[in-house]
Amino acid sequence: MSATRVRRGSGGRPAARKSSGRVAVPRKIASRLPMEQAQANRLARWMFGLFVAAIAVVAAIALGLPSKIGTAVGEAVGEAGFRVRSVEVQGTKRMNPAPVYRIALDQKAAALPLVDVADIRQRLLGFGWVKDARVTRRYPDTLVVDIVERKPAALWQDEQRLNLVDAEGVVLDRVPVSQMPDLPLLIGRGANAHATELSALLNPYPALRAQLVSATWVGERRWDLVLQTNQLLMLPEGQETAKSVLGKFLAADKTQGLLGNGTIRYDLRIPGKMTACCKVPDSNETSPKT
Repeated sequence: MSATRVRRGSGGRPAARKSSGRVAVPRKIASRLPMEQAQANRLARWMFGLFVAAIAVVAAIALGLPSKIGTAVGEAVGEAGFRVRSVEVQGTKRMNPAPVYRIALDQKAAALPLVDVADIRQRLLGFGWVKDARVTRRYPDTLVVDIVERKPAALWQDEQRLNLVDAEGVVLDRVPVSQMPDLPLLIGRGANAHATELSALLNPYPALRAQLVSATWVGERRWDLVLQTNQLLMLPEGQETAKSVLGKFLAADKTQGLLGNGTIRYDLRIPGKMTACCKVPDSNETSPKT
């Protein structure tokens, strides 16, 4: 009986395929996808490419390359002649424009594309006079700063300090006593913070508003008003209560002539009652009480 020899060698196992360097989806996975093997391979290559691109972008950002490239481009543009050589300030009627020029020119880079206009605007808003500001580049070499100023509405006296404020009570500037403008005077700690409330209180009565000389914020809760007739109106607490009392007082003034009659003070703090007191000397009239 003859034996059959079986030759063994490397052919017993399939030879490994050399990698082509291309991304492919394994056949077992591809067979489960609703697409052909070739489409699955193309999708895999796209996904792999996007992954590599994302890694490259993250690495570039981590190294600060976009910022460095932008700075380099801006400097190159500046070297080509687009550098800040002048600043044009618009809209300043009352405020001193010198700080505006100083801030606009205080930049890390002189190249016009690299000027941080948002930072300039934010710094300008720190000035009391500036209600709003717009900063733009005008090529080839100019920064344009457009200022919206606040409008002075009153003077605020707090202890020995005298400040100019707008209708919202924002402090605009210090004012020397010798240069006081002809504006109503707010007196007392925190009076400027209630300037808007005072305006709303007097708006329905423009004739009385026109006669206002000063308003004192008393005890951080109510107003004393001094008029051009040298008369004092002591108002009660509460915005709506004070407004109602003023309306009744002015209605009574039309029939009784309360303003300008020599009475120094009207106390309106007690609900439903008005106390008039202290007429000027040489007056034989008694002080009315209602």
